[in-house]
Amino acid sequence: MAEDAAGLTLRYVEQLYSFGDRYRDPHELFGGPRSLVVGYLALLREAPLRIDGAEWRGLYEFFPWEDWRDSPPALLDSVIRPALARWVAAAPDEPARARRGERARMAFALDGGEWDSERVLERYELLYEAGLVVEAFRDHDLARRAGVEERTVRLEMPRALGRPMARDGRRVLATALERLRGKLKYRPIVFELLPPTFTLHRLQQVVEALSGERLHKQNFRRLMISGGLVEPTGQYESQTGGRPAELYRFRRSAILERTSTGAIAAPED
Repeated sequence: MAEDAAGLTLRYVEQLYSFGDRYRDPHELFGGPRSLVVGYLALLREAPLRIDGAEWRGLYEFFPWEDWRDSPPALLDSVIRPALARWVAAAPDEPARARRGERARMAFALDGGEWDSERVLERYELLYEAGLVVEAFRDHDLARRAGVEERTVRLEMPRALGRPMARDGRRVLATALERLRGKLKYRPIVFELLPPTFTLHRLQQVVEALSGERLHKQNFRRLMISGGLVEPTGQYESQTGGRPAELYRFRRSAILERTSTGAIAAPED
């Protein structure tokens, strides 16, 4: 059905999660029924869309703090971390401050901690709880108007931290990205996004786009080849702007040969 509507071929599909939190649909605030959505994670190759008004969007338009490919995002130090520090300090008592502080440190690598690329949903939900995304301001305002806000919450309209989405759309998308990043480490689903033959440079670009991290070129290529994930075709792509690049293909038999097939090398030093 989705394929017929979009005119795209789904390469990989799995059930993601059921979303049914109270008031996830604003209509419930005003007497409407509870809304339940069963989300699916699907991978497909980019192609023209047949749906009127539909368009492709860059993933990091919605989560700019998750893109570490070039460098740590500037807004982490300029906006997010100072705002979280104020949120932690504003907790009502010391135990609450300690809990908030620990969550912020783990999610956003405060105080020199290590960034965990898989904590996507945790980071978004923390920003929401701290009132730092537009959805938090919008939802609290709607709850206040409907008279169902259980406690007094004072929020200022936040700066635009990524493109907002209707309802809990960004929470759904964060769940999908977190699941996808986790799977990259043990299942070669990245190959579902590539044509039958590809260069190792293109493969690395796709993995980096999903992981949000820059990978070490030589280590990545060594892992792909020595790990038996790809094999050369003996053909070359000449449209690379330099010398012809060798084309490879995915060895599907590698799935049967290995119980754990990784797809990501170590980040670039």
